[in-house]
Amino acid sequence: MSYALPMSDDLALRRRASRVWLLFSLAALAVTFLALYLAGAYGRSSSLSDLEVQGRIDANLKISLLRAVLERPRALPFLLSRDRDVEEALEAQDPAKRQALSRKLEDLVAGTSASVLYVLDKTGVAIAASNWREPTSFVGNDYAFREYFSRAMKDGTAEQFALGTSSNRPGLYISHRVGPAIATSGVVVVKMEFDRLESDWRDAQRPAYVTDVNGVVLITSIPSWRFMTTVPLASDKLVDIRDSLQFGEASLAPLPFTEIERQRQGASLIRTVPPGGVATDYLRISAPVASTPWQFEYLVPIDAAVAMAIREARLAAILGAAALLLAIAIWLRRREGALAAKAREQMAREDLERRVSERTIDLSRARDRLQAEISDHRATEAQLQAVQEDLVHANRLAILGQVAAGVAHEINQPVATIRAYADNSKVFLERQQTKPVFENLDLIAGLTERIGIITADLKALARKGRTEPEPVGLADVIDGAVLLLRSRFTGRMERLVIEPPPARLRVLGNRLRLEQIFINLFQNALEAVEDRAEGRVNVSFHDSGDLVAVVVADNGPGISPSVLGSLFEPFNTSKEKGLGLGLVISRDIASDYGGRLEVESSEKGARFLVNLRKADR
Repeated sequence: MSYALPMSDDLALRRRASRVWLLFSLAALAVTFLALYLAGAYGRSSSLSDLEVQGRIDANLKISLLRAVLERPRALPFLLSRDRDVEEALEAQDPAKRQALSRKLEDLVAGTSASVLYVLDKTGVAIAASNWREPTSFVGNDYAFREYFSRAMKDGTAEQFALGTSSNRPGLYISHRVGPAIATSGVVVVKMEFDRLESDWRDAQRPAYVTDVNGVVLITSIPSWRFMTTVPLASDKLVDIRDSLQFGEASLAPLPFTEIERQRQGASLIRTVPPGGVATDYLRISAPVASTPWQFEYLVPIDAAVAMAIREARLAAILGAAALLLAIAIWLRRREGALAAKAREQMAREDLERRVSERTIDLSRARDRLQAEISDHRATEAQLQAVQEDLVHANRLAILGQVAAGVAHEINQPVATIRAYADNSKVFLERQQTKPVFENLDLIAGLTERIGIITADLKALARKGRTEPEPVGLADVIDGAVLLLRSRFTGRMERLVIEPPPARLRVLGNRLRLEQIFINLFQNALEAVEDRAEGRVNVSFHDSGDLVAVVVADNGPGISPSVLGSLFEPFNTSKEKGLGLGLVISRDIASDYGGRLEVESSEKGARFLVNLRKADR
């Protein structure tokens, strides 16, 4: 049995419900637009922050590579300025000696990363050059107008980036004066070009370039930007640069950039509009290049990343706002029904009021349970999302930390050896003994190549694959590892006893990476017997068909059982200053080339077995 409300009460309830739903609709629109705006702003800011962090990491890697390229040829002019053949060719003015010097420079440049080596007399005329056989030979050309000549004559040394007047190719000129300032006989100059470096930058498909103190682009991944400027040059400065012919006939026009927003720490948002192209927004990251007055700038495209971040943030905001508004609508609808039921109850008889009251109580309980379930579901979803985000973040940090720590651990030994060779070179230079200096420089160059191989593992995060195995002499690998350890364990290397490996035995792998295995094993073994008077490390070889086993055994205290079970897990170490990565990296290198690394330990010492595949089968 039902009861109808009087017409006046029913009309009042309908008008009140209409006002409530109208206000609810307006509030829903306002909340939706506000949520979209705030989500878009947050998504854009978060995306730019992430792009800046990653961009700075990439920029620092490129700067490190640029510095490595710059440091290689800088010692050549200094060494040649003290070379007896250079001094005699400048003093004697003998065509035969000068031609012999040109041949010597030709041989030297073939073994370095330099483009051209040449010698100028005190008037600026080239008397010998490594390109003396080529049509664009520098011999006989006058370079007195070049700043690198005048500054070297005055200050002893100079560096200048310029466009070659003969070759019409840009490069960095590094010069050094021959003789003291009061009796100068000439200047030695080396020119280096950056074609290989620019090609590597182009492969990354993100614009990168280097500018000088005037904002002129010197080295760039986009050839059309070369000798353009980041800011318009003043008229007097523009005239001076053109008169010096530093950049030839280049227009020195500003780059097609428009700054649209300034960021923190030298970063900014720019927009570039190529002729006939579509405008593109970039995050420009600037950083100085150490040991030079140059500035490195790296452009990271932001359109796709920012658009995706904004879409994701707005989608999340819409879903959240929809859930909230739906809950409010349900509540309003239930409230409206409750008010109508309450009005009807007042007009019903006592029996009907009792039934309606009981029904209302049941509905209220059901509503409370539903709201509680909705609240629990939301809390569970929020907790799940937070846990997922924490796991993703922790995983990224773990990977980045492991790679960075591994690289730092592996290049520590080559860097220490480079320092030792550099110190020895200073002593030889003071004694005017240049031959050992060249030998040390060759060894240092080989060690820098080793560091390059090690740091190349950073790229393994972005692509699959490892260095292809090749036949390597096992004796050469052992000798290379011992060479790197001599400076670290000076006076203690007699404890390392290595039996001669089988003659002409070759294994599959990469020499530099295999040396990393034995550097880690020899170093750990020598440190284990460091405090023992009768400490000894024995290295032996066992041929077992397709494999050869290299056994490194010491009579140290052995490996603690608590450490032995997780010895090949990252960051597990018993050393106070150890990282726990050496054995992990060694095991991975052996596995990459079909081998394996095993360990045995007791109170009498530790015993490591390196099983490698033989190349001659």
